[in-house]
Amino acid sequence: MNNTDKLYERRKKSVPNALGIFNPSSIQSAKGAIIIDADGRELIDFAGGIGVNNAGHGVPEIIEAIKSQADKFIHASFNVSVYEHYLDLTEKLCEIFPHGESTKAMLTLSGAESVENAIKIARAVTGKSGVICYDGSFHGRTMMAMTLTSNVKYKEGAGPYAPEVYRLEYPYYKPSMSSRMTEEEFDDLMIMKLHKTFSSTVSITQTAAIILELVQGEGGFTVASKKYVQYLRKFCTENNICLIFDEVQSGFGRTGKWAAYEHYGVTPDLSTWAKSMGGGMPIGCVIGKQEIMDAIKPGLIGGTYLGGPLSCVASLASINYMQKNNINAAGEKVGKIVREKFNQWQAAFPKNITDVRGLGAMLAIEFSNPTTGMPDGVATKAIVDKCLAKGLIVITSGTYGNCIRILSPLFIEEVLLEKGLAILEETIGEVIGV
Repeated sequence: MNNTDKLYERRKKSVPNALGIFNPSSIQSAKGAIIIDADGRELIDFAGGIGVNNAGHGVPEIIEAIKSQADKFIHASFNVSVYEHYLDLTEKLCEIFPHGESTKAMLTLSGAESVENAIKIARAVTGKSGVICYDGSFHGRTMMAMTLTSNVKYKEGAGPYAPEVYRLEYPYYKPSMSSRMTEEEFDDLMIMKLHKTFSSTVSITQTAAIILELVQGEGGFTVASKKYVQYLRKFCTENNICLIFDEVQSGFGRTGKWAAYEHYGVTPDLSTWAKSMGGGMPIGCVIGKQEIMDAIKPGLIGGTYLGGPLSCVASLASINYMQKNNINAAGEKVGKIVREKFNQWQAAFPKNITDVRGLGAMLAIEFSNPTTGMPDGVATKAIVDKCLAKGLIVITSGTYGNCIRILSPLFIEEVLLEKGLAILEETIGEVIGV
């Protein structure tokens, strides 16, 4: 039994089975886009800690910032003693992600906590309680976030759920729909369904917020229609509804821009962030228009550990590093290389690879059974396992686990990216090749 297997045996004895295993790998050290596992094997990282390591592993500036701050103080609680690192970070966030003429930000510990607070803020500001979310969404595992999340595997048996949450069809036009309707006809249909919701499901006068991922993370990297999102912005403005974009997985260069919403020419009222914001440390935030953020009563938001100094300095160092090295250009470059490969593979296996989708370097391929046309989660899992044996870490996504997503560090060396894609290509051929 190797060291990795021994760790998983230990895991069984003290860790609940319900804590999922997305890839059966291990880690003892990492640098850039390479992970060294418990047996000393080099693994190419295409998972990025589930979208956390956009800047890569072992960035010296981040490590030094954490070490330096640890020598000064580790915790005080911002609500008790103000410190400059929190303010340095919120000022930087407001600079990068302006929401209207004036912007404010609150720090959190995670993406789920960011979502919880965004909904709380929207309800408090509007005086309304209804929340609209979408099929395929993932917003976290805490109570409101879990309720907003679509996939039942993340919440089965954990109800009752938060009340007054309503779900719409996600506005993603799949190319296979072209035989039935044009993309413009699809957009019009989704807009019609939006209006129908407010006449048959919940009143506009009771709706506080609409929340969506512009690129769905766990949902399989589906991308929201630009026309729909632009209409949604206008609709929310006219009806006193807070428009919230969940950018937890899509932010910080992943789509080739700091924010996915920059691709749409639309600014939300509130947005939620985490993952690559912290350079590996646990931190998130809610960013919003000043008039919204300042309209809530003191004490409604906050927490003991929010914006901890170690996480603040790590986040600021990570953001500065990404700015200095042009993370957005890196995202564009990685995305172009990966998409070109994905398109080639789909052309080779059109009945097995039924969709290539995503934005920038946030890309996925969808696998279907060529006989039944149904999602092929079995083949997808086999690809993940075989890739690991060959030295590549990849993870799945999608409601049926039938998509392979790419979340490699964006500063990955091109030779490593090509090597990882070659392993993935070879493995796909072995699993689904005929």
